[in-house]
Amino acid sequence: MDYLAFLLAILQVYKALCEETFWDTTIRLAESMTLECVYPFMAILTQAEWFKIVGKQKQSMAIFHPTYGVIIRTSYKNKLHFVNSTTSLKDVTLSFNNASKADVGLYSCLLHIFPHGSWEKMIEVVQSDSFEIAESSNHSHMTSSPGNITLTYDLPVNWAVQQIKWEKIQPHQVDLLVHCNLSEGISYSRYGKQILTNCTQGIRSNFIIIINATASDSGLYRCHFTASTGENESFLMRLTITDGKTDNQYIVFVAVGTVLFLFVILIVTITVISYNRRRRRQKNFPVKIPWDTQSKAVNNYRSPISPHQPVDNANEDIYVNYPTFGRRPKPKV
Repeated sequence: MDYLAFLLAILQVYKALCEETFWDTTIRLAESMTLECVYPFMAILTQAEWFKIVGKQKQSMAIFHPTYGVIIRTSYKNKLHFVNSTTSLKDVTLSFNNASKADVGLYSCLLHIFPHGSWEKMIEVVQSDSFEIAESSNHSHMTSSPGNITLTYDLPVNWAVQQIKWEKIQPHQVDLLVHCNLSEGISYSRYGKQILTNCTQGIRSNFIIIINATASDSGLYRCHFTASTGENESFLMRLTITDGKTDNQYIVFVAVGTVLFLFVILIVTITVISYNRRRRRQKNFPVKIPWDTQSKAVNNYRSPISPHQPVDNANEDIYVNYPTFGRRPKPKV
């Protein structure tokens, strides 16, 4: 019996050593950094607690309770605080101030959810300059509007794929979106948004669906798969999600501007055509003097010696003054 118990103990240790550990999020160490922890489903949060894992021990850092409030442990009193716990009961994101090399390590965000039980997210803080990856030829670019967005990758035909991981890569952190074990048909996600995927043995393409994606979900995504033979490969996809509200405003602005521009062109065209027509009329037809103007001109002209037209005041006497000149004396010869 002792021999059997010893053999079982060895098998448990071997299983623990061989078991692969997956971090849900990897954070780059910075003086001010944020450890995100958001429950992606509908439920009631009864309590949340943050731990730092040192070896096999969990050191409590902070506790949040919806009724009794927040407790920060003495060693972290002036170093961290909850970001959104007062506005969202599902968001217990933790913010660090004045972080140092001593804060490198593994952290656990443990949520007690009713009626689902406990939910834990693992976060690793590492020393690294950046997680941004240079995009190689094995990548694609996708542009989409907000909503449910599907990212798909076709798996190699001649590979017996065993595991698939989808990640979102940012300069300051890497988030594990989905980890899928095809041999067991098991997948899980601790991402802040709800992620759907197909995780069944024998699939030839794998996809993830980001529910209610917005412009903040734009970025670089990586699909990493591993074959049963140990071979592995990665595929990068750049996703750009346009802000629908901004686009609509831009479209309306362009439409209004186009209409005004066409209206101005129409007015100018009508004015030019009317002007040209008036000029052609003036060239082809002499200017006609109105009839009443002609009559007035004829009536105003009268001949001074016309016998047919009576002279005004003909019966009145006319007096003419002639000067009297004296006679010149004849010159004497």
